[in-house]
Amino acid sequence: MIKYEDLKQVNRILFRRYEESFRNFLESGWYILGNNVSSFEEAFAAFCTTKECVGVASGLDALTLAIDAFDFEQGNEIIVPSNTYIATILAIVRSGMKPVLVEPDIHSYNIDPSKIEEKITDKTRAILVVHLYGKMCDMDSITAIADQYKLKIIEDCAQAHGAMYKGKKAGSFGVGCFSFYPTKNLGALGDGGAIVAEDETYVQKLKSLRNYGSTKKYYNDEIGYNSRLDELQAGFLSIKLEILDEITQHKRDLAQVYMQNLDNRVIKPICEDDYFDVYHIFNIRHSKRDALQKYLLDNNIETQIHYPVAPHEQKAYRSILDGDYPISKAIHDTTLSLPISYFHTKEDVHRVCEVINDWEYL
Repeated sequence: MIKYEDLKQVNRILFRRYEESFRNFLESGWYILGNNVSSFEEAFAAFCTTKECVGVASGLDALTLAIDAFDFEQGNEIIVPSNTYIATILAIVRSGMKPVLVEPDIHSYNIDPSKIEEKITDKTRAILVVHLYGKMCDMDSITAIADQYKLKIIEDCAQAHGAMYKGKKAGSFGVGCFSFYPTKNLGALGDGGAIVAEDETYVQKLKSLRNYGSTKKYYNDEIGYNSRLDELQAGFLSIKLEILDEITQHKRDLAQVYMQNLDNRVIKPICEDDYFDVYHIFNIRHSKRDALQKYLLDNNIETQIHYPVAPHEQKAYRSILDGDYPISKAIHDTTLSLPISYFHTKEDVHRVCEVINDWEYL
């Protein structure tokens, strides 16, 4: 069986270092916002080429706090792609803002800049871009629009650790929000997240918000959250960050095997010169996606669907997200994620290609 993911195998080479980190954590007696968190924040900010990093409890919290720290008025609007994962929408809603959906480009699956301006109103305050699957958005076009209309840029980088556009890292164009969920390219052994930013005043607001709205113990200047990156997870993340470039290169090598060997009747990801893709997910598209997924499983190959239901079709959001989004629906109805983890080999990927290419309905 070629599994889609196996977190034990992904992390196995780091087990001894994780154990040492745990012992140091245990013996330190400092379990909340200690040296592990501050050390990781410094290292991850440097990795992202940003001035500051604030560790929080999850990727969702990173998005929520990033929005909250701007002090937008309740009911203001934030533009967001219509095919994003639901956490992006949830963060906007929980912050009291209105999500305004914009269709993606059918080729890149990222928000289509040519469709943004028509959705801007006098209530629009930010563009929340999502670097989906590990490919960055067209940030030149988006930055130009944001500058013209004086909008903030918030980047959902949950799938894009280390991805680049024209040599510039994900998270460094606006305020960058990251998830360290275990399956991410930079995954913890539990939940975790971070926000990277340049403005020190904004960062101090984030640090207050993550800690009950407090900068001095027992003194609360604003209504905050309990959302701190776990000290134990920060230690693990610092270790894994050291090999993130190796993880990325391995996944890029596997992606090239797919690109070179998969039959062109399968819609493959696009590759462009200005983009450095990190392939958190290697997605293909096919009109008979469900049948293909079953066929692969019958041949001992696991896959996943990211994501089967578009946000505007989710039961909880039907009263919030009105309108039709045919491009988003087409992606959700046809996308299939193939195995591309750090533990997979090129032989695994060649086998997946062989099985797909032999499918009689291709």
